[in-house]
Amino acid sequence: MRKAQRTKRTKRLMWRWRSNPLRRHDDIVEAWIVLAVWTVMALGGTLVGALAAHATDESLASLRAERHTVRAVLLESTTRAVPAGAGVSTDGRVGAEVRWRASDGTPQTGRAQVDAGQKAGARVLVWTDTDGKLTKEPPTATGAAFEAVVVGAGAAFAFGGVTFAAGRALRWRLDRRHYDQWGREWALVGPQWRRRTT
Repeated sequence: MRKAQRTKRTKRLMWRWRSNPLRRHDDIVEAWIVLAVWTVMALGGTLVGALAAHATDESLASLRAERHTVRAVLLESTTRAVPAGAGVSTDGRVGAEVRWRASDGTPQTGRAQVDAGQKAGARVLVWTDTDGKLTKEPPTATGAAFEAVVVGAGAAFAFGGVTFAAGRALRWRLDRRHYDQWGREWALVGPQWRRRTT
């Protein structure tokens, strides 16, 4: 019973490929369009997703390599009450003025995100780039891997969506051609039917 149902379902899905006196040339074209779209979506989407994930992972790895921590001194206290939404991040860090020494030994000052609840003069760690300028902490290896997966999946779905839309546009054009052809054929046959039924 199940085998018969599977065979029937396969025949129904593959009707455009089977020889049939009612099959038109456009039916074969449509079958090839459907096959091409699904193949491009599967293979191309996988390739685009993998390339996007790899590029994102490499970019974030280079950020981790370029950025490093340096010791700095707080120039202002972060213990005062800060109103909600006034520069306090969700992880309890606040922006504060700090001083540090660049790799060439020159003193530098700037604003960096530090833990709240510290007094002026406290030693903190801040992130700097290769030029010695303050920057954000780079994503961890785990965070970068997650971000690469999300970007790769997004790129694959976007590619698949564009491919699917292109396939639908081609099939819409074929349908328009069918409707026009049916209209022309009905214009020829319709009057004969009306004569027979009246």
